[in-house]
Amino acid sequence: MRELRCDVAVIGAGTAGMAAYRAAREAGARAVLIEAGPGGSTCARVGCMPSKLLITAAKAAHDARRAGEFGVATGPIRVDGVATLQRVRRERDRFVAGVLSEFEKFPNEDRVNGRARFVARDILVLEDRDTRIAFGAAVIAAGSSPAVPELLAGLGDRVLTTDTLFEIPDLPRSLAVIGGGPVGIEIAQAMARLGVAVTLLDGGHALAGLRDPDLVARANALFAAEMTLHFGTKVERAESAGDGIRLTWAGKDGAGGSGVFDRVLAAAGRPPSLRGLGLEEAGLSLDEKGGPCFDPRTLMGEGAPIFVAGDAAASRPVLHEAARQGRIAGRNAAALVRSGPTGIATPAPWVNLAMVFTDPGTAAVGETYDPERAAERVVGAVDFSRQGRARIMDRAAGALRIYADRAGCLTGAEMLCPEAEHLGHLLAMAIQDGQTAQDLRDRPFYHPTVEEGLVTALTRIIDGLDAR
Repeated sequence: MRELRCDVAVIGAGTAGMAAYRAAREAGARAVLIEAGPGGSTCARVGCMPSKLLITAAKAAHDARRAGEFGVATGPIRVDGVATLQRVRRERDRFVAGVLSEFEKFPNEDRVNGRARFVARDILVLEDRDTRIAFGAAVIAAGSSPAVPELLAGLGDRVLTTDTLFEIPDLPRSLAVIGGGPVGIEIAQAMARLGVAVTLLDGGHALAGLRDPDLVARANALFAAEMTLHFGTKVERAESAGDGIRLTWAGKDGAGGSGVFDRVLAAAGRPPSLRGLGLEEAGLSLDEKGGPCFDPRTLMGEGAPIFVAGDAAASRPVLHEAARQGRIAGRNAAALVRSGPTGIATPAPWVNLAMVFTDPGTAAVGETYDPERAAERVVGAVDFSRQGRARIMDRAAGALRIYADRAGCLTGAEMLCPEAEHLGHLLAMAIQDGQTAQDLRDRPFYHPTVEEGLVTALTRIIDGLDAR
């Protein structure tokens, strides 16, 4: 058996893993990076990038159909599903190649291919490579895998996940999407705009992770105009039906239904890829779901010199957080080896920033809707169905809520509106910097822009503070 020794062993060469490896190296540690394959990161291969490519194609089709609103005649719109998906894969492969090229720039002696498993608190074994790695500290950055309901097992490639969706040769005629979270609603709307008959089933009553009741109602109405929605439902049966799948579901209110679909997309989340890692043998304390218990600021696990980062941490599964967590875990792993527990840093967390790239888009920043804290907050709201630039673009829909404490300090926001990705960023930076509503209101806002919607909401917060 091949024997290796290192200061820091990093499991997984995605966004978090590569950031951890670099950080450990920069801190002076001898680090190795272990990749089980296929590599290229979740974001580039099956997540952020291919989904946005599909969404962009859908937007092109949608805008072409609506060009008549501006007096532009386009004629009949035809979507070539084969060409659409070929472009998705072609551009996706460019992004993946970029990630792989970064991985390949690391020294050969630091890159290890194989599936790792802990056999002790300081020993990893790569059974498929007959390799044993002794480490001072380790970072688990093994990513995530799509969750597939058991009742869909055995139905073959008619069941899709985000790992397989972008490999289909052509668009299906019909698609059932199970799960209305960020991934589910993004893909559902994109497919609907590309001409696929979409039915979305969700056990709750809100889409895209929205919480504010007004925004939830607006979103449900907007998306219901593009697809069939069934809320409060549970799929009870799935079976082959010719070339498709028949789903049977029941509603919490007693109502139910069934339908036959060409394909079914399981979009019920991506749990951490922790199976087979031997967490018990590593001595880590585990939670009720079998995941490692760890400090959310230092990212160090309980019971062993092992850190957790990225999707494996399952706290904020978005790329910018994965990269930051990787850097924190890598630095702290190196510090633990070189200086002991006293060297571990406890950086302050970034403000929460989550987005969904639907149309209109959604964003949640910092603290969002919480009815139990209504008395502690001042709310600034704006209705984008009447916002000037939104109407100019024929995208006048949705609303924005900004939250501040009684001193006027911005604490959070939730939105469903045009350009939510940009408004969300502005508010995230303002909240991270501790700005008040007045501070942000006093910054320059150009006219006419969607950003002027922020001015309206901030002014209402300021007026609300004055009224107190």
